[in-house]
Amino acid sequence: MGCKCQCAAEKAKRSAEKSSTARWVGGTVLGVGVWFFLYIWLVPFSEALAGLLPLEPGTPFHEALVFFFYDAPKVLMLLALVVFAMGIIRSFFSPARTRAMLSGKHEGLGNIAAAGLGIVTPFCSCSAIPIFIGFVSAGVPLGVTFSFLISAPMVNEVALGLLFGLVGWKVAALYLVFGLTIAIVSGWIIGKLHLEGWLEEWVKSARDEPVAASDEVMTPPLRIRAGIDAVRDILGKVWVWMLVGIAVGAGIHGYVPEEFLASLMGKEAWWSVPAVIAMGVPMYSNAAGIIPIVEALLEKGAALGTVLAFMMAVIALSLPEMIILRKVLTARLLAVFIGIVTAGILAVGYLFNALFG
Repeated sequence: MGCKCQCAAEKAKRSAEKSSTARWVGGTVLGVGVWFFLYIWLVPFSEALAGLLPLEPGTPFHEALVFFFYDAPKVLMLLALVVFAMGIIRSFFSPARTRAMLSGKHEGLGNIAAAGLGIVTPFCSCSAIPIFIGFVSAGVPLGVTFSFLISAPMVNEVALGLLFGLVGWKVAALYLVFGLTIAIVSGWIIGKLHLEGWLEEWVKSARDEPVAASDEVMTPPLRIRAGIDAVRDILGKVWVWMLVGIAVGAGIHGYVPEEFLASLMGKEAWWSVPAVIAMGVPMYSNAAGIIPIVEALLEKGAALGTVLAFMMAVIALSLPEMIILRKVLTARLLAVFIGIVTAGILAVGYLFNALFG
C-alpha cells in the first residue's frame, strides 16, 4: 500500500513538472512571437512619432530624432532578446564548472577553449578579481586565463547580438573571428613569456575552494527564469548607458557631416586607428552603450577598421577595468597585458581598413 502511494505521488510530481514546463515553454514561445511582431513595426512607429513633432523633415534635429526614436526601442529589444537567450545558455555554466573545464588544459588548445568559453560565461569588471584568482589557484595556466580575461568582455554575446542586428552578420562574424584571434594569440604570447612571477604576492599565495562542477538540477522552467533574471539584471544596469550611446549616435547621424567624419576616421587617415584607441581607453561603457555609436559612425562613412578598433578599446581596455586588474597584476604584468592587446587591436584596425575600408 505504501509503495503504491509513493508511486502515485511520484507520478503526480512528474505530471506537475511536465505541466509547469509546458506552461513556461509555451509562454516563452508566445513572448518571442510578440517580440517579432513589435520589432517589425518599429520603422513606421519611429516615423509616425517623429511626424507628430512640429519639425521640418530633413533638418539635422529631425533626422537625429528619427534615429533616436527608431534605435532606442530597437536596441533595447535586441538586447533583451540576446540577453534572455544567453541567460538560458549561461545556466549550463558556472564559475566552478568553467574552472573545472579549463583546469589542466595546456597552452594552445587551452587558449582556444578559454576564448570560446569567454563568449558564453558571465564576466564583467566587478568579477575580474575573483575569477582571475579562482582560475590561477585552480591550476589554469596564466596564458589560458588571460585568453578568457580578454575574450569575455570583448567578444561577449551582447556585442555579437547587437552587431548582428544593427550592422549585419558579416561585421558580426568578422568581429567574432578577429576578437577571438586577439584573445587566443595574446594569451598564448603571455603564456610563453612565463610571467607567473609578476602576479601580486597575495594572488600567488591565494587558495580557492576546490574545483567542482555544480550539480544543481536545472529544469527548463528554471533555465527560462535564469534568462528572465538576466534581462532584469543586465538591462537594469545598462539601459542608461544605452540611451546615452544612442543619443550620441543620433547626434552624429543628424549633425556631423559625412565628409568631416570621413576625413577623421577614414582609411586614408593612417593615424586614426591609434587615435581612436587612445580615445576609447578613458571611456566607461560597454557593448550595449557603444554599438549605437558604432552604427552611426559607419553610416557616416567612417572606416570599418577604425570604428571596430574604437569599440574594442572601449570594451577591452577601459580605464576602470585596468584599475581593477591592477589589484591582482603587478604594474609590469598589466603593462604587458595592455601592450599585447593594444597591438592586436591596432592590427585588426589596419587590416579591416585595408580589406574593407
